[in-house]
Amino acid sequence: MTLFLECSQPLPQERDSYQTFLQNKRAIAHPVGMEVPLTDIHPRLFPFQRVLVQWALRKGRAALFVDTGLGKTGMQLEFARLTGTRSLILAPLSVARQTVSEAIKIGIDAHYTRSGTDLTDGINITNYELLDHFNPADFGAVILDESSILKSLDGETRNKLIALFAQTPYRLCCTATPAPNDITEIANHAEFLGVMSRA
Repeated sequence: MTLFLECSQPLPQERDSYQTFLQNKRAIAHPVGMEVPLTDIHPRLFPFQRVLVQWALRKGRAALFVDTGLGKTGMQLEFARLTGTRSLILAPLSVARQTVSEAIKIGIDAHYTRSGTDLTDGINITNYELLDHFNPADFGAVILDESSILKSLDGETRNKLIALFAQTPYRLCCTATPAPNDITEIANHAEFLGVMSRA
């Protein structure tokens, strides 16, 4: 005996109801940042870099997944500068001092610090290992360089970063190596940025 199954199209009202259901499930991260004209963004940045900085500032809390060699450091420095607040860039040990050198190249003052006792009102840079020496309330912006550090499912550093900077107005994640199909890494970035919980 052969069975023939007939696939029917959903009725229009069912389709509309399902579309409404999907729209209601959609998570939207509303902009909480500021509008900055492209002309205010450093002219040494390439046009695509200026557009990305402008978008990140408008969002206020954003992630830049930018491939190696496309100027991630310049973009995060410019993001920090344009927030107009005291900023903290957290970077791997080998990258923190290099970021200060990059800032000099584009005429931005950036201060490498090992503790919260010698902060400047502008851009402060340190490495992740020194995180415990800083009070998050001292900063209006935090930038995670190599933010793929958030990918660990139960990492102590990840949990600490999410908890410490949950109230920081401006948050930027930058990495050249996100795992695009790794739901854990995407979810951890979303929670750090205040878009939604990992769960």
